[in-house]
Amino acid sequence: MRKAKMGKSGRRAERDMAVLFTCIGRRVSLLKAFRDAARRLGRRIRLCGTDVTRLSPALQCCDEAFLVERTTHPRYISQLLAIVRKHGVQLIVPTTDLDLRALAAHRSRFERLGCHVLVSEPDVIDICRDKRLTCRFLRQNGFDGPRTWSPRAALEADRRGQLAWPCLIKPWDGSAAKGNTIVHDRNELLFFARRVPNAICQEMVTGTEYTCDVYVDSKRRVRCVVPRRRIEVRSGEVSKAQVVKDRRIMESAAEVVRRLGAGPGVITVQLFVTKRNAIKIIEVNPRFGGGAPLAIRAGADFPKWILQELGGQRPRIAFDGFEDGLVMLRYDSEVWLSPSGV
Repeated sequence: MRKAKMGKSGRRAERDMAVLFTCIGRRVSLLKAFRDAARRLGRRIRLCGTDVTRLSPALQCCDEAFLVERTTHPRYISQLLAIVRKHGVQLIVPTTDLDLRALAAHRSRFERLGCHVLVSEPDVIDICRDKRLTCRFLRQNGFDGPRTWSPRAALEADRRGQLAWPCLIKPWDGSAAKGNTIVHDRNELLFFARRVPNAICQEMVTGTEYTCDVYVDSKRRVRCVVPRRRIEVRSGEVSKAQVVKDRRIMESAAEVVRRLGAGPGVITVQLFVTKRNAIKIIEVNPRFGGGAPLAIRAGADFPKWILQELGGQRPRIAFDGFEDGLVMLRYDSEVWLSPSGV
C-alpha cells in the first residue's frame, strides 16, 4: 500500500482501505455500494478488481484493475497474493463460485499478509458447490428440499412409480442455471443425461421462488436476512425482484446458514414456498448474490457492516431492519472504452 501522507498537523493521515473483488465481471452495482458505504463512513477506499479480460464492465469502474489467469490455473492464487502484497489489500470479496474453494483453502496465506478473505470454510464450500452434498446436508438437518437422484436412480424410481414428471436435469457442480433442463419422460431424461456434464435429476418444485441474502458477521453469527421474491430471471441472475419481509422465510434461511456454519459475509439461500405453504430449500451459495443490491438499497447495509467490522467496529444491525416491498427492475447500461483501452 502507498505510504500515508502527512497532514498539516504533522500527524500521519489515515491510510486508504484497499478492497479487492475477484472475478468482478459485471458487479458494477456492488462496487458502487462499497464506495458509497466508505464515503458515509468517512473512509478513503481503493476498489480493486480482477478478471481474465479487459472487456469486463466492472473492471473499468475500479480504482486499480488487474488481469489474472483463470481460477483453475496453478498461478491464480500466487497472482492474487502478489496483488495483495504489492497493493496492501486488506479485504478480498469473491463475487462468483469460481474461486471460493481456492480462496478458502489458502485463506491463511492471505491472513499472514494482513488480508481478510470474505469466504467460508472449505468443507462449507464443498457442501454448497456439490448439489448432491447439499441435498444430503438438508435431509440430515431436517430441512425440506427437492428429491435428488442420479440419472440411473431416477430411471429406477420411475420404474417403481416414484418419480413425477416433469423433472429437472442439472449439473451437480453447476451455477447460474447453466445446463438446467426440464425433461418430461424417460427418453428425454436419457437423452439429456448424456449431454449435461455431471448430471443429476431433481424433483421439479413449483411455487413462489425467493433468494435470501443472509448477513453473517465476523464471529459467524447470523445478523440479518432479506428475502427477495424472484419476479424475473435472465441468464441465471435475477433481473426483477421484490423484498418480502416474511419472518418464517427469514428464520428458515437463517437456520440453514447457522447449521451449515457458513460465513462470514453474505450467504444466499434459494428456496420455494409451495402452494401448500411448505418451504423447500433449493441451494445455498456462500457469496454475494447477483441481486444483493436490492437488499442493500432496502437498508441491509452489507458493505457498510463489512467495512465497519474490518475497521474493528461493531455495527448495529437489526435482523429485520430493512424496507419491505421495495422492487428492483434491472436494465443494461454501458461502459465506454477508447480504442487504446481495448
